[in-house]
Amino acid sequence: MGNLDDIFKAYDIRGMYPDAVNEDIAWKVGYAAGQFLRSLLSGYDRGQASANRLVVGRDMRPHGASLASHLMEGILASGLSCVDLGMVDTPMVYFAINHLGTCGGIQVTASHNPIEYNGFKISGQKARPIGENTGLKEIRHIVSTIRRTQMGSGQVHIQEMELWDEYRKHVRSFLRLARPLRVAVDASNGMAGKMVPAVFDGTELEILPLNFEITGQFAHAPNPIIESSLVQLQAAVRENQVDFGICFDGDADRCVFVDETGQTVRCDLITALLARHFLRLHPGATVVYDIRSSRVVAEEIRAAGGVPRRERVGHAFMKKAMADGHGIFGGELSGHFYFRDNFNADSGAIVFAVVASVVSTQQRPFSELIQPLKRYVQTGEINYPVQDKQAKMDELAEMFSAGKIDHLDGITVEFEDWWFNVRPSNTEALLRLNMEARDNELLGQKLREVQAVLGEPVEQ
Repeated sequence: MGNLDDIFKAYDIRGMYPDAVNEDIAWKVGYAAGQFLRSLLSGYDRGQASANRLVVGRDMRPHGASLASHLMEGILASGLSCVDLGMVDTPMVYFAINHLGTCGGIQVTASHNPIEYNGFKISGQKARPIGENTGLKEIRHIVSTIRRTQMGSGQVHIQEMELWDEYRKHVRSFLRLARPLRVAVDASNGMAGKMVPAVFDGTELEILPLNFEITGQFAHAPNPIIESSLVQLQAAVRENQVDFGICFDGDADRCVFVDETGQTVRCDLITALLARHFLRLHPGATVVYDIRSSRVVAEEIRAAGGVPRRERVGHAFMKKAMADGHGIFGGELSGHFYFRDNFNADSGAIVFAVVASVVSTQQRPFSELIQPLKRYVQTGEINYPVQDKQAKMDELAEMFSAGKIDHLDGITVEFEDWWFNVRPSNTEALLRLNMEARDNELLGQKLREVQAVLGEPVEQ
């Protein structure tokens, strides 16, 4: 077995196939996750057949079927039964866990990584994320100590299940079109190529499909946050007179929008736009956003009568904040969007439905809906190679001590007309900077000051 530290990340398990992630690892992860999730069941839950099951799905990667098969064998050996959803988007797994009342689920996926990668996203009851501090350390320990010898009892079994009808009904409950729309959709040769037709065919959304074919390779990196991944979509939007475009990542839990001119729309501006929509439906509710988001997000939430809640980066923190704060909606700069009525989980399909609904109620184009939200200028996320990350953050705190400082996630320093956040990477010797200011001149000046401490950035 290779070095487990290389594949156990902060929120999931990921690595190259077959050197780092393979069928042996899949079996052990299935067994370990089954053991851990079973240990969390209450006495009442253990008496319920539905709770003694794990949902398993997989994305379109060529090795996904084999890994899922061995994963399920490991789950059976742990004493739990399996519900095999087959090839589905990751949010379908979150839906199935809640719809069926299971003790959790595992999606076999490497999300936005290249096709040579694979891995496992593990969720607990009600699709609560299992991350480094909520069970992944315990699962890693079990994986490191077991051998593939245990056998399951005759009491457990694998049940193949088709949930597309139920999933379609759930997602469409968020779709309220006031008029027909024409939308370009780039599935990145990933799971959106299966999900979008299955969910949205038959609605008043006319879909212009790009890269819907599941071929075992990607036409471009399946990561919509990378601007180069949007070039094909942007060209299609400009050439075909659509209302907007959307690009999904590999497992279709994240997405990025472009307006009708082909201009990329930052995900925090989508959060700000949709905050007003949800607060009209649920006055006074809480909306959650991550610390990298523009000040415009909190301003829009307050202006709409809502309660802004700023949170650490990462789906584990966002989902917990949604639950703890009774949030109606949440958004991250990375393209994850969370919904109270989706079990506080993120969903690319649902944010697509909600954005389409909002755009359809307006006679103005998408770009005009977004324009008033572009009140500030940003650097985007810039990475800096740093060995002693804490020392550099301490130096920044000293240098900018006149500002309002907090340490929710790394260090955030706020002044009246500009702010920045620097946070450490979970897996690399990097510090990540996000900065925002009232205008480009001030942004450039302050960026130079911060870079004097952080050094030269990594080439993007």
